[in-house]
Order: sequence, then C-alpha cells, then structure tokens
Amino acid sequence: MSGTAQDLSRRLADRAEAVCRRYLSNGRREGRYWLVGDIRNTLGRSLFVRLHASAKGPAGKWTDAATGEHGDLLDVIRGSLGLTDFIDVADEARTFLSLPHPELESTSPPRRVLPAPSGSVEAARRLFAMSQPLAGTIAETYLRRRGITLLHGTGNLRFHPRCYYKPDDRPSETWPAMIAAVTDLTGRITGVHRTWLAPDGSDKASVDTPRKAMGDLLGSTVRIGVPDSVMAAGEGIETMLSLRQVLPSMAMAPALSASHLAAILFPPALRRLYIVRDNDPAGDSARDTLIERANAEGIEAVPLSPALGDFNEDLQRLGMDALRMGVRVQLAPEDVARFLSPAP
Repeated sequence: MSGTAQDLSRRLADRAEAVCRRYLSNGRREGRYWLVGDIRNTLGRSLFVRLHASAKGPAGKWTDAATGEHGDLLDVIRGSLGLTDFIDVADEARTFLSLPHPELESTSPPRRVLPAPSGSVEAARRLFAMSQPLAGTIAETYLRRRGITLLHGTGNLRFHPRCYYKPDDRPSETWPAMIAAVTDLTGRITGVHRTWLAPDGSDKASVDTPRKAMGDLLGSTVRIGVPDSVMAAGEGIETMLSLRQVLPSMAMAPALSASHLAAILFPPALRRLYIVRDNDPAGDSARDTLIERANAEGIEAVPLSPALGDFNEDLQRLGMDALRMGVRVQLAPEDVARFLSPAP
C-alpha cells in the first residue's frame, strides 16, 4: 500500500463508525462491529467492519463471511460507490475527511478525466457510480406497481434520474432509468443494464427499446442476495424479483437474456440451481443448455415454470397465493421449508 493510501486508511480508521454510517448506511452497529450485507451496501449481515482496534486487529478492517473477501475502509468507499481508479477513491476519502486535495495545493493543471468509450465496462461502472440507491425513487415506484415490494438485498439495483437514451434517428434524450449492476463471481462490475422509465414510474418509458445493456456480460448476472448452495437464475430482473416475493431468502441471478442465461458461471458452493424459464422457444433452449452444463458440474438443475408468460405476469394477474402454490409444487421438499414464505 502506498504512503498516501496508508495515511488515508489510518485516518479513516480513526473515524470508522462515521465511515460506515456514510458508505454502509444499510447496516447497523452491533457491539464492536458494523454489520451489513456486502461492500455494496446491501441489506444483510454477512460483512462485518471492526469499529475499534483490538487484539484481533486494527479498526476499519472488514471481512465478508459469505465470500471471504476482506479489506480496509478505502475498499468500503470503492465498493459502495462503484469506483475503480484509486485516484477517485482517494479524492472521495479526502472529501469525507475534509482534507485538501493535491491539485488545490499545487500549481499543476487539474487532472482531466477522459470520457470512457461508449458501451465499455468503464462506462458501465461510471454510470452505476453516478446512480443513487433505489429507495424512494421512481424505480421503486415502477417495481411496486408491478407487485414487487420485497426489495431487501438489492444493492445492485439503483436509479438514475436523467439517463441518456439514443434513438436511432434522433438526438439523445434523457429519461429516468433503473440501473442494474452486472457482476462476475467476485462481485466486480462488468456491465450494467438500463430500464428507462416513464417520469411517474407507472411503466417503462415510451421509447423504441426501453431496455439495453452495456459492458462485458458473458457469464455475469445481476446478483440479488448472496448465493450459497442453492440459488435461482432466470432472464428478466422483474421476473426474478417476482419469484423472490415468495422465496425471499433465496439468492436470485437475472441474466438479462436467454443466451446469457445459458452461459452463466456457477458459484463454487452451488449444489442446486433453479432455472426460471420464460414460456417461449428461447427460454426452452436456455433451460436445456443450462441443465446440461449444471449436471456436468455436479449441480442439480431444477426448472421452475410460470403458469403464464413469466412469474411477474403470474404475480400481477393471478396473485401472490397462486404464485406461491405454483412455485411450491416445483421446489425440492427441503427447500419448501427453507425458502418458501408462509401464506398470510
């Protein structure tokens, strides 16, 4: 670690709880630790940050029990804001600590931030970093109007109030958008998915293509919750969030398309994979390919099929009780007790 990084890390450690309250605001203090879901500020208790130095180690050190990752408070700033370059992490740390920035102390010209290539992984990471948490936004309104109300563990979903949309034959426009981080097995952002929304959140935006992805998507997914030995994978974000209404503690992995679903990478601990298919030929092909790949890895693959076109349609048209019963009969018996929410 460079001298600059060491100094910033030490200063942040002196204010460890304040750092956690700012950048891991979905967590809470318990004793000598701050608990939260992960470094992206997801709800949960897997990641714990030491708030005071002790015989076990210095303040500010954190460990994610679900993934084995660990680091310091500079990593917390990096992960919670989706930053990639250390200079940006250091700038944010100095701002938090009310320290002068190097460019303000010298006569050298200010650093010029070059635009990221359109559609690149770097452009995707910057867009996600510029977005805001989902709670209280038009994106949350959009999901709730589709019957999706359980939004715990959705740190990879954010909102941008003015996201650029480029029509084929007209100048760029801006619309509100739900921004989803696409991540690999280590949690590194490799792309984003954008769903442009109507200004009141009542539906998708009235544009020709209201959903687009950018970055490097192959093998990666929008990870919702922390996978262990069991998880579910499917195509659409809304489809998987609808299934999560009745399986609230099961990790979900929207892959965004049938072709990307067939190519997802499996977490090392995975032993059973529920494959959520849409009722169309592309969904059938993705299911068959994924079953073959999973079985070759020693993973039990179990298809989950909706009654109608997809699980969000089931949720909206048939209701929660019908969705729960339709899913129940397709689950492995041990997963009914473990994951299925009880009827009210």
